[in-house]
Amino acid sequence: MFGDAEAYERFMGRWSRLVARPFVDFTDLPERGRMLDVGSGTGSLAFAIAERKSQARVLGIDPSQEYVAYATSRNRFADRASFEVGDAQQLRFGDASFDAALSLLVFNFIPDPKKALLELLRVTKPRGKVSAAVWDYGAGMRMLRTFWDAAAHMDPAAENLDEKHMPLCRAGELSALWRQGGLENVREQSIDINMKFESFTDYWDPFLLGQGPAGSYVRRLERDQLKALRKEVKRRCSLSAEDTPLFLPARVWSVRGIVPNHR
Repeated sequence: MFGDAEAYERFMGRWSRLVARPFVDFTDLPERGRMLDVGSGTGSLAFAIAERKSQARVLGIDPSQEYVAYATSRNRFADRASFEVGDAQQLRFGDASFDAALSLLVFNFIPDPKKALLELLRVTKPRGKVSAAVWDYGAGMRMLRTFWDAAAHMDPAAENLDEKHMPLCRAGELSALWRQGGLENVREQSIDINMKFESFTDYWDPFLLGQGPAGSYVRRLERDQLKALRKEVKRRCSLSAEDTPLFLPARVWSVRGIVPNHR
């Protein structure tokens, strides 16, 4: 029923939950009010807000009906959190409808991020906070960095698909967008987590589920190519055995800003 959503959970959702908690702390949300979670996915950020802000209400929007259904089915905060299908670039809400707006690990995938940011400013009250976070694909996200370095070593054409080329994933890029959008008191900060994989299989198998650019790349490989890539990735992980636990650091760049009184 939730094939893609469950695949995302195995590939990235479990790490989204680890990032969501410190990200909520960084955003400096008010204790109460109405919060908008843009690109809510499987619900990691909305649930973290509900856990930390017991007097707040949060609405998550996502373009995927399946992700919305998945998050709804796992919602322990139904009295304060809800999910619906929506497009960050064209929000259905009126001006100044929310006390804060947030987005976790999504802004780099939005076709027109500046348009989406202006929509978040529009629906957030003056002096409310607008925040976002994106993986540091170029260096700090070792799970993907190890994969793409191995892929490019085996196949030079993979270099062009490497997620390090994505927008907004380098230091200073999110904060520059926030300032261009007119937000005040813009602050950018890295958030670091540690990913623990129970074994190399726990690390590798989620890449086979077709999620994200890495999953799409893997699905195009022939059997022998896939076997060779797996071997190269394992070599780069410096594991002595298949069942050896693997620890990899991961970093996101997070940004927050305040909606000005006059827009």
